[in-house]
Amino acid sequence: MLQKISQMLGVGVIAGVLVAALALPAVGGVGITARNVATSFLNMPSELETPPPPQRSIIYDAEGGVIAEIYDQNRELVELDDVAPVMQDAIIAIEDSRFYEHGGIDITGTFRAALRTISGNTQGGSSLTQQYVKNVLIESATSQAEQEEARETTISRKIRELRYAVTLEQRMSKDEILEGYLNIAYFGDGAYGVESAAQHFFNVSAEDLTLQQAATLAGLVRYPYLYNPRLNPDDAQERRDVVLDRMVQTRAITAEEAEEVKGEDLELDVNTPSNGCMPSDQPFFCDYVVQEIEKNEQFGENETERARWLRTAGLKIYTTLDPDMQQAAQDAVDKYVPRENESRKVAAEVLIEPGSGEIRAMAQSRNYGPDESNLGETSINFATDADRGGSTGFQAGSTFKAFTLAAALEEGMGFGTSFTSGSSTTITGQRNCEGGTLAPWPVRNSSESSGGTHNMVSGTKGSVNTYFADLQRRVGLCDVIKMAERLGVHRADGTSFDNPNTQSNNSFTLGSEEVSPMTVANAYAVFASGGIFCEPQAITRIEDRQSGRTIELENDCERAISEDVAAGVSYLLQQTFRGGTTAGLEIGRPAAAKTGTTDGSASAWFAGYTPNLASAVFVGDPRGPQNYPLRNVTLGGRHYGVVYGATIPGPIWQETMREAVDKLPEEGFPRAPRKYGSTSEPAPPQREADEREATPASVEGGVPDVVGQTREAAVAALEGAGYQVNVAGNPVRSDQPAGTVAAVNPNPGTPLPEGATVNVFLSNGSGAGNASQEPPGGWQLPFDPDSVPAGFGGRRDDD
Repeated sequence: MLQKISQMLGVGVIAGVLVAALALPAVGGVGITARNVATSFLNMPSELETPPPPQRSIIYDAEGGVIAEIYDQNRELVELDDVAPVMQDAIIAIEDSRFYEHGGIDITGTFRAALRTISGNTQGGSSLTQQYVKNVLIESATSQAEQEEARETTISRKIRELRYAVTLEQRMSKDEILEGYLNIAYFGDGAYGVESAAQHFFNVSAEDLTLQQAATLAGLVRYPYLYNPRLNPDDAQERRDVVLDRMVQTRAITAEEAEEVKGEDLELDVNTPSNGCMPSDQPFFCDYVVQEIEKNEQFGENETERARWLRTAGLKIYTTLDPDMQQAAQDAVDKYVPRENESRKVAAEVLIEPGSGEIRAMAQSRNYGPDESNLGETSINFATDADRGGSTGFQAGSTFKAFTLAAALEEGMGFGTSFTSGSSTTITGQRNCEGGTLAPWPVRNSSESSGGTHNMVSGTKGSVNTYFADLQRRVGLCDVIKMAERLGVHRADGTSFDNPNTQSNNSFTLGSEEVSPMTVANAYAVFASGGIFCEPQAITRIEDRQSGRTIELENDCERAISEDVAAGVSYLLQQTFRGGTTAGLEIGRPAAAKTGTTDGSASAWFAGYTPNLASAVFVGDPRGPQNYPLRNVTLGGRHYGVVYGATIPGPIWQETMREAVDKLPEEGFPRAPRKYGSTSEPAPPQREADEREATPASVEGGVPDVVGQTREAAVAALEGAGYQVNVAGNPVRSDQPAGTVAAVNPNPGTPLPEGATVNVFLSNGSGAGNASQEPPGGWQLPFDPDSVPAGFGGRRDDD
């Protein structure tokens, strides 16, 4: 009996009898208890913070297109004026028909809800204000305990909600409370708030809801799962009709209007916004943006806090991605290295704007997904570093030679800086940045005929390994490393270049360090910009709709090298298109570039730029390039015996850049600075003995035309003409029958002195290849690295 009296006292308090109890004389224990409860109620905490509820964050590209939406709750906030009046009438009719008449407590409704709660039939707060309070408490909970407290089915919870509701009605207008409720309420099927619910179930905005649609949505909030129109259409339609009847009772609509709508079907048009990066058309750039926010201390004290901010604050994240450039890059990598290729190779490309560091494109030939065992699927972004969702990097080959050139030019060496060496050499005495002496380094060229005398122009044009080994020794290994670091070059795994426990730095100039395409593209952008280094930037502005603040992200740039050094490197890298390793890969406007291929064709690179756009392309095997090299692979329906920097990365770069620069003004590079001297190449090696003896006369008729002949016949003819013969180990694509001569270098008819070497290339009989499959412009095709004598032990770079 006492328990029943106590429950009824609680109900009396909840029903609004508190005011009456304060006015009653203290008659017996019941009157005293009521007065005490009322006093306690008024002394309870009453101020409720009402922050905006969680909503979707949106990532935009540079032209305002949506890249992705990211959220914990599918919600988009709207003002009450942007909600159809019929929707407002519907929610009031079914949830709180006296909303505009009562204060914070609807005495009749609360009494009824409390009685049902006591009997075990849990009811929500009887007024919209109380329901709004409950939802605010749930959404603002920061722990599991707080969430459970906000949801518990007890009298004390209802009293707490009532106290907040009374104060809230004094602080907020009825329209403000209704707007807050419509934005925070859960409508089921993952849709929070009326705007998201309207879009989700009917693919319309809240301001365009019809009577039928509004009545359906209003009926969902009591039991969102039970009345889910997608899962339970019959129950949803029955509930909709109940709402229509209530609207007739509140005179929001006529009985005739209700009967007309009751005859209509639900007519759903379900539309769920994608969530996260996986459904995005630019998933890897999207993931990079997410990583940039979650790893940046500017956006929160810890990663958990930053991740929550991203997924709940309704951010508008504006990025640097150019959709046209992105599409060009994606099309190119997919064309040459299809996503689901059986050899499991991958291509990745990054485009960066010089002078700002803004990332214009980030593409790779993979589908975005968590299961690495699925062919063509990965969640690793091979375009960037490990700490931004990327890999631990890949050796970049001869693309690093540009950094040696920059260091040499900065130290005052001119274009004419020359060295004479054979096809191989051994570098001794190099010291790392710790002062330690490194072991002797044997290095060889990719072609026997690359020996002789070279300066910066010819050494760069032919990517001569022995020349750059000598140049690195002359400059100083540590100076080359420090130059690369000033250009933003760093290992993708975050470790230091100058590790005293390794000898790998010996071959730094040949790209023995594992880096990401982002790093290489951004370093080359320094040359394009005239010497300005900028941190790569993906985000320009973030609008926080929850707090109302806007964060502008400025470009972080500084001068790294002088304009003269940048111009000098750009001049040298332009020469590769003029009979060098990148000839045939022009894009129709001034450009500078460098190929890169690592030992045994483990991976292949191409990095290049115009004055207003830089790009780097990587192709390799993420399972381990050394164990799965680019040899005897079929990609895009074509078989490749060996892949070099100009074979696949080059055409990817070319096709991307041709499209990407189309929207940019054509600009030229500065002239080669005079301070670096003559831009001429050295005389051919055969003429270096002029001071001691006369130059041998050229053989009459020049190199014989032996194309199409058998190997034996060709060798005999060339030797008979007085030349030495070098037969390349790798057959090349050609219309000539397999095993016969496909080409010679120099070309037939070229005048050469007696004793000069002629290179012979045999055909594999598979038909003529395109320009990207053959080293262009008079430079020798690389030898098969496997033909190097056993035990030689030297590092080779096949570009």
